[in-house]
Amino acid sequence: MDIFEAIRGRRSCRDFLEEPIEREVIERILEAATWAPSPLNAQPWEFVVITDAEIKEKIFQEGNSCKHWGLEASGWKWLGKYQVEFLKTAPVLIVVIGDPAKTGLDAYMEGGRMGYQHGCAAAIQNMHLAAHALGLGSLWYTLYRKDRIREILDIPKEKDPLAIIVLGKPKKQPPAPPRKELDKKVRFIG
Repeated sequence: MDIFEAIRGRRSCRDFLEEPIEREVIERILEAATWAPSPLNAQPWEFVVITDAEIKEKIFQEGNSCKHWGLEASGWKWLGKYQVEFLKTAPVLIVVIGDPAKTGLDAYMEGGRMGYQHGCAAAIQNMHLAAHALGLGSLWYTLYRKDRIREILDIPKEKDPLAIIVLGKPKKQPPAPPRKELDKKVRFIG
């Protein structure tokens, strides 16, 4: 698959078939993640692959709890309709864990310690593109309390659970989301 085709064709998917994903396919997606750029090539990522129904149920409970908290805190009515059942029904959840100790030289700059997050975000994008190229749907999910995910997965306190990547075969292709016109988002100098 052409890279531009993959970029334009990838969608956030929340409705998956319950078919399992072969371990070799998951490993290909994770290998794609590890080829992402990172500050000082520190490769600040770790991954926890979850297929266990009990663990997915705990993550679902946490996501649902946060959804209700978010509705109360923000008043965003759409959040009340947002369903997180995909956390239980998707065949695979991959938790992306960042290591702040591997952030790069930004640790010494004002507002620093973000480099590890940027590296992990690049790895996440690679995962999404690889999943799409392999015919899978994916979702970048962040509606959870980090301390609760650390507890569920026994993640050390010094590590940062940055995202949950939800993977599976999509029931249907989600529609393309609207995009702003390029000239409204880009400024050239020189």
